[in-house]
Amino acid sequence: MELKQELLGRIAHRQIVVGVVGLGYVGLPLAVEKAKAGFRTIGFDVQRDKVELVNQGENYIGDVVDSDLRELVQQGMLHATDDFSQAAQADFIAICVPTPLDDHQQPDISYVENSAKEVARHLRRGTIVVLESTTYPGTTEELLLPILEEGSGLTCGRDFYLGFSPERVDPGNRQYKTKNTPKVVGGVGRDATEVIAAMYRMVLEGDVLEVSSPRVAEMEKILENTYRNINIGLANEMAVICDRMKIDVWEVIEAAATKPYGFQAFYPGPGLGGHCIPLDPYYLTWKAREYDYHTKLIETAGEINRAMPQYVAERCSRILNRRGQTLSGARVLVLGVAYKQDIGDYRESPAIKVIEQLSEMRAQVAYYDPHVPKYTAKGQVRYGLERLDAETLGEFDLVVICCAHSAVDYEMVAANAAFVFDTRNAAAKVADRSNIERL
Repeated sequence: MELKQELLGRIAHRQIVVGVVGLGYVGLPLAVEKAKAGFRTIGFDVQRDKVELVNQGENYIGDVVDSDLRELVQQGMLHATDDFSQAAQADFIAICVPTPLDDHQQPDISYVENSAKEVARHLRRGTIVVLESTTYPGTTEELLLPILEEGSGLTCGRDFYLGFSPERVDPGNRQYKTKNTPKVVGGVGRDATEVIAAMYRMVLEGDVLEVSSPRVAEMEKILENTYRNINIGLANEMAVICDRMKIDVWEVIEAAATKPYGFQAFYPGPGLGGHCIPLDPYYLTWKAREYDYHTKLIETAGEINRAMPQYVAERCSRILNRRGQTLSGARVLVLGVAYKQDIGDYRESPAIKVIEQLSEMRAQVAYYDPHVPKYTAKGQVRYGLERLDAETLGEFDLVVICCAHSAVDYEMVAANAAFVFDTRNAAAKVADRSNIERL
């Protein structure tokens, strides 16, 4: 109780120094918001280029306002380092590192584990540690807690507080950012939950919901993304069925969406992308095996979504066949390789998988994306076209829209392309649809 009151007082007076481990899409916006709220903040990252960019006030994350970062650095409220010994200065440490899957669709929590070991070495009494990285239920208490206690010689709940508060970052979302998105907090013990929640309330405008344990908070994050994964899987399966039955799936969804209750519209596409939806459900699938349970629905949805790039490539072949051409040797232009509209993030992008499938089927593939001039996949760098105009479009046998960037003039695309396969319904408002086919 004495430690709790001490920390609540220091939080209220903004006497807490914040450390954020991992300066990516989650960590850097969080670090900026903490610093803007009046807490001196240290960002930690093993990538030296990110550290140098932050310290120069140069932003590389779309959800961060350039001028905010620059001013905070100039004011001395935020600096970055790859020297983890500086963690000893921090009173509140948020771990925001990647949690990818390995080649066997199993969790790779090495980034979390290594970060916890570094933090443990410099942990001192009165420190608050919060994991924000999405992971399987039990990670905070089963992995982090023993690492922190053994590495520091301190006792959780008595000497330091530990909890889990899942990140909720939606790159490119114009309404909800880190600052105004509701937060969920689950600590190891009631005191930890209260202190962690108090810290977030000092920084964020969104509601902060306190739950009974880290496991509840970890599972709720998995549920959020599994919900979307499964419903997108349903939409994708409907698209395949509707294509065979010669029914427009987009019209079906539009009609269903008129129901004011019991239905939420999800839409088909070339597959799933991003850092959450394609990956997070498999953390639960992996953990469920420990309890002798097979997550049939989750895995089936995953299979459907992973098959979509191949399905898109097959549809391209059928379109060309109807036009008296073969996919082999055809010139195909993919529009948009980002995983989501109007951002430059191409992590797990289905468009890249579509390009791989088309290339394996011997098509000559190029791409254009105003937000992604180049990308790296499987160790190889691919460069996009520098411009999209009538002359360029006329050089291709088929244009495949894989990401609906608003900066693209789809009227111009349709007017000058030989044929358009629209997997995102991006060209919905184009008047002359004689050379457009939707997924």
